[in-house]
Amino acid sequence: MANNSKQTSSRVASVAGKTLQSGSASAVQKSLAGSALRQAGSSAQTGAATEQKASRALDSSKSSSVTKTLAGSVVSQSNRSR
Repeated sequence: MANNSKQTSSRVASVAGKTLQSGSASAVQKSLAGSALRQAGSSAQTGAATEQKASRALDSSKSSSVTKTLAGSVVSQSNRSR
């Protein structure tokens, strides 16, 4: 996987941590939260499957603000050539 110069912000990392601890968070939210936390403080880059999941979440009018926050962070750290 290629290196990424962007990292998850501390604010988004906090949202991600709370999401992973929440019993009411959806599977999509937990997946995006895990990806966002993986990219906090590292040069990890979003994988293609996660990028697609995040993109769908951003496009959906049913997505909550938490989901869109996490998805936006994840998409911003994806491979620019895809």
